[in-house]
Amino acid sequence: MDIRGSEPPAAGGGAPVATPVQECVRPASYEGTWRLTAPALDSSVPQLRHAVRDLVRRQRAPVTDDMLQGLLLILSELVTNSVRHAALLSPEIGVEVSLGSGWVRIAVEDAHPYRPKALEADPDQQHTGGRGLLLVKTITAEAGGLCDVEQTGAGGKVVWAAFPLPPGA
Repeated sequence: MDIRGSEPPAAGGGAPVATPVQECVRPASYEGTWRLTAPALDSSVPQLRHAVRDLVRRQRAPVTDDMLQGLLLILSELVTNSVRHAALLSPEIGVEVSLGSGWVRIAVEDAHPYRPKALEADPDQQHTGGRGLLLVKTITAEAGGLCDVEQTGAGGKVVWAAFPLPPGA
């Protein structure tokens, strides 16, 4: 007797009542979430880029080369921001990579409470720095994704970007 989708008989000996059975969907082999930590140093930027690149490739995630380059650029910008602006309060930063069915997400966490704002591009301005978050937002939007900044329970922040994987991935 298949007991999936049935309940025990009701008091008084009534017939079992059928309930819907949800299909078990097996996650793709590449799916998962990984967390990396690194000191808030300039040297951590390329180290984390290489680690994330190797992770995505090792998992055989259906990420195009262009998408991977965009993901790594986002990672570099977010880690660089944490190193430059949060290192005093956050000697270690966290990176989380999530690969799901049809999407990829990268998040960088530090212990600094300041919520960064994307600066707008000003063609008359000589200084070219300070536009990392604008670049992150642009790359994410072009990929059809979302990005945001959230406070952590410990008072720091997580800056994340997520976008869809190619159709049919």
